[in-house]
This record gives sequence, C-alpha cells and structure tokens, in this order.
Amino acid sequence: MNSPPDQPKRHDNTPRIDSFQSGSDQPGNSVGQGHPDHSNSGQANPDQAFPHVVNPGHGKQHPDGRGRGIYLLPNLFTTAALFAGFYAVIAAINNRFEYAAIAVLVAMVLDGLDGRIARLTNTMSAFGAEYDSLSDMVSFGLAPSLIIYEWSLHNVTRQGFGQAGWVAAFLFTACAALRLARFNVQIGTIDKKFFKGLASPAAAAVLVCTVWVFHDNGYTGSQLTVLAMIVTISAALLMVSNFRYYSFKDIGGNKRVPFFVMLMLVMVFVFTSLDPPKVLFSGFVVYALSGPVFELVRWVRRRKRRAESSSA
Repeated sequence: MNSPPDQPKRHDNTPRIDSFQSGSDQPGNSVGQGHPDHSNSGQANPDQAFPHVVNPGHGKQHPDGRGRGIYLLPNLFTTAALFAGFYAVIAAINNRFEYAAIAVLVAMVLDGLDGRIARLTNTMSAFGAEYDSLSDMVSFGLAPSLIIYEWSLHNVTRQGFGQAGWVAAFLFTACAALRLARFNVQIGTIDKKFFKGLASPAAAAVLVCTVWVFHDNGYTGSQLTVLAMIVTISAALLMVSNFRYYSFKDIGGNKRVPFFVMLMLVMVFVFTSLDPPKVLFSGFVVYALSGPVFELVRWVRRRKRRAESSSA
C-alpha cells in the first residue's frame, strides 16, 4: 500500500503569545504610570525578538488568550484628567474662558497625581503609560490651543493676517505631540531631575493662564492678538527645544524633607490664594523662561572657562 504523500512543512514565523511570559510581575520604575521592564526577567522578551508585535499588559495572558486587566486607581485619575481637558474645550467654545483655564490646571494636578499614585501603590503598567500620554495630548496639546484660539487667535484673520491664527494654534498642538513622543522614547535614558524641553503641562499652563489673567482684568482677545501669537509660538517652540527644565521629581514622595519645605508650600498656597490668575501666570512664565536663562548662564560660564584655560 502506498503511503500518503508527505505534507508540506508550514513555515509559520508568527510568534505564539502564550510562549512568552514575563519573569516578574513588578513593572519598571519610570515616569508617568510606568513602562514594564523585562530586562531582568531572565526570559525571552517578545518586544526584542519580534519588535513588530505589540505586547500589551506586560506580556501576561490568561490561558484562553484574554488580557489580565488593568489597574483601576491610577487610571481613574488619568480619566479624570482627560475629562477636565475635554470640559476645558467645551467651556472655551461657550466663551467661558475662566472655567476653561481652571479645568486645564485641574488636569495638570491630576496628571501629576496619577503617576505618583501608580508608583506608590506599585500599579504601574504599559497600558497606564500609553493612556496617560493620550490623555496629556488632549488636556495639554489640544485643549490649550483651542482655548487661546477661541479667545484671541480667531481674530487674526479679520485683522488681515490670513490664517496665521489657526496655524499658530496647530503649531502648539503639533509641538505638544512631538514633545510627548520624545519624552516617551527617552524614558530611562535622561536625568530624571531635568526635562529636555518645556513639559507640555507647563506650556499649557502658560497659555491658559495668559487667557485667564487678561480675561479676568477686562481685556478681550481681539485687543491682544499679537501677544497671543507670541505666547503660543514661544510656548510651542520651547516644548521641542533642548533647554533643560527642573522636573521637581526629587521632591516629595517617600523621601523626608526639611520642615521649612513644608512651610514654604503653605506660603505658596497662601500667596496664590491672594490673586490666583496673576500669581499662577507669573509663576509659569518664570518657569518657562528659566530654561533659556539657565542655558545662557551655562554658556557664559563655559566661555569664561575657555578664556581662562587659553590664557593660562
């Protein structure tokens, strides 16, 4: 009896998801809600072997192929920040610019809390990190540009400058996206004490505090279109610059600080409550300018050292 012909071998290079299991349930310590770290797991990492395969949820799968779920607590804060950013857009469309500015500032506070809560409760995840970035894009990229456009930049066309208003607003949005993308790929490779470029929440705060402080003092956006253009473009370019900004990440957390630090924080709250729009506007503008100023100081010092070494 003739045996059946040999079946052709199947050349299937598709990796099996259930063949990769993380060697540790502990995600890596990184900024935001954290990216998983498989470097010390002692087992194969599908992201390295197959870079085209997306490995959500830290690589762990249930036997039936379902994901293992997400952490609720930090993602609730991220969702609240996303809601605040969305509300800011709605408020700006309805010409409620004070509420819109406050909503972005609330989103800024919530964005700072979700990552800290994730690290303190050991609930960091790749999903949380990606969700946090998408929330930041809405709250600190799209919302501020629409707020300042609705307040002032839409008047640029009527003043004979063509489409420069919405182009400037789009430039801010695009630079915020580029800033977030650069930040994500540089996690773990740069000094955590400093940001490279102005952080998108701080840039958003500069825009919305500009709207808030002048709107609170009775100015209309049509009176300040040139200022709005300058602030928008400057904040956008500072986000994608190489200026270094202090990140304040070495303050607080589970580290002890001197008593006067707590006293200074109390004084900051008291001082801010006297006139929130002006105080916050001044603080964020000073922070935004600190990057170029410190870079200029470092450049002058380098030139002075070179001059001293060449003359010696």
